[in-house]
Amino acid sequence: MSSPSKRREMDLMKLMMSDYKVEMINDGMQEFYVEFHGPKDSPYQGGLWRIKVELPDAYPYKSPSIGFINKIYHPNVDEMSGSVCLDVINQTWSPMFDLVNVFEVFLPQLLLYPNPSDPLNGEAAALMMRDKASYEQRVKEYCEKYAKPEDIGAAKEENSSDEELSDEEDYESSDEVMPGHPDP
Repeated sequence: MSSPSKRREMDLMKLMMSDYKVEMINDGMQEFYVEFHGPKDSPYQGGLWRIKVELPDAYPYKSPSIGFINKIYHPNVDEMSGSVCLDVINQTWSPMFDLVNVFEVFLPQLLLYPNPSDPLNGEAAALMMRDKASYEQRVKEYCEKYAKPEDIGAAKEENSSDEELSDEEDYESSDEVMPGHPDP
């Protein structure tokens, strides 16, 4: 049997060689982002999410932590933090699964078959149970508003340098009137 660190490396390489875009956080192999597309034939189709994955020291014997960086409307995903209900993954996790399974099986299944009886987003769960058509419409609105390629880029821009921001702030907050005419 291979060691957890070798298994982590193998699974990460397998994920990187698949169709998923993976971006490492820091130098270690325990935290990274993955771009995830909403499943076809679902209200999430066309959505693109940046998913943060954290591998515990005991991986693959313990399941990874998964969180949506850009917003998603779903009963089993906390709207503010983006964290996924861990029971969903923990209940079925086994060391036989790997990271590709998370993105090809677990997350698509989560989006296709939400569990409104164990919600992290009570509003989404209640709407889904009360009025499925309105729930699906809200999901599509969130996809349009928060799950486009430019939203993935916006999440990355949070890491831009403070120096760039301070130059813009100084210019925009200036109360002085500049002589001359504004450019057309």
